Amino acid sequence: MRPMPKPYPAEFRRDVVAVARKNEAPLFQIAKDFGVSEATLHNWLKKADIEDGIRPGVTDGQASEIRAMKRRMRLLDRAGKRSAAPRCGVSIAGEPAKKLMYPLVRELAATDAPIRVPVAVTCRILGFSKQAFYHWLREPVSDRTWDEAHLINAAYDIHADDPAFGYRFIADELAEQGFTASERRVWRLCSQHELWSMFANRRGRRRKAGPPVHDDHVQRKFTAPRPNQLWLTDITEHRTGTGNLYLCAIKDVYSNRIVGYSIDSRMKASLAVSALRMSISRREPEGTVVHSDRGSQFRSKKFVRVLADNGLVGSMGRVGACLLTG
Repeated sequence: MRPMPKPYPAEFRRDVVAVARKNEAPLFQIAKDFGVSEATLHNWLKKADIEDGIRPGVTDGQASEIRAMKRRMRLLDRAGKRSAAPRCGVSIAGEPAKKLMYPLVRELAATDAPIRVPVAVTCRILGFSKQAFYHWLREPVSDRTWDEAHLINAAYDIHADDPAFGYRFIADELAEQGFTASERRVWRLCSQHELWSMFANRRGRRRKAGPPVHDDHVQRKFTAPRPNQLWLTDITEHRTGTGNLYLCAIKDVYSNRIVGYSIDSRMKASLAVSALRMSISRREPEGTVVHSDRGSQFRSKKFVRVLADNGLVGSMGRVGACLLTG
């Protein structure tokens, strides 16, 4: 394989172009005298005219900026890739990265830009149409984007209240709040913003228990001198012929009795909240310490809010310390 010839020095090219622009001899004669082909000389003249602003085109500085933008766009594409949804092989990568490039196209085409690049040139090099850019320019925030912004804000609040929720539960909660969105659309938004269920079994993703939202006020001293001073709570799973059931029970340490419970087919924050509300309605406690492990149901905003609204004190042990609450 023959090696590639070395490029001519920039100073040599400038000298040849300067001689050719004097029009003192035919171009083929000048090319022959300098030992280059006539096609190469034509190419040098064309690039020199573009650099000097004599003819339209992309200068070397503009071309380097566009190459840098293409590299940034490829990085955005790789960073924005998401796995396809179940039962579907459609990828959602690509379009968000291109939309992020539209402001750069506008800045390069501005009349006061240091190096002005026409919209047609930038769009062609970056790989999208002028029509798509001008459509974005007329309407930077579409109605769909506006609606999805409200959807994802509501989804964030729902997931923060109960981290155990996956996209299906989030879709149900959104429908109850009056939003109209398909389950597929909710999956796409949750995937883009990584709103996964705490119990999702995702390959390569190892989740750790979240930080405690309360101090440990018990310190393994499971005794109480009077009723309603210390309650213990935990969630257990029970298999049945029709599926799993989850039981959340709250026990008074003094009497060793169950003061409240709740049963559900889903291990949601509402399971723990229902058991706590039953205990409060039956005992009407004041300043009771409610001790639990670091399960997401007990760290949820709903559960913490019910504790605070009723003057109860939350307490949390170490990770997975079910025996401490049983």
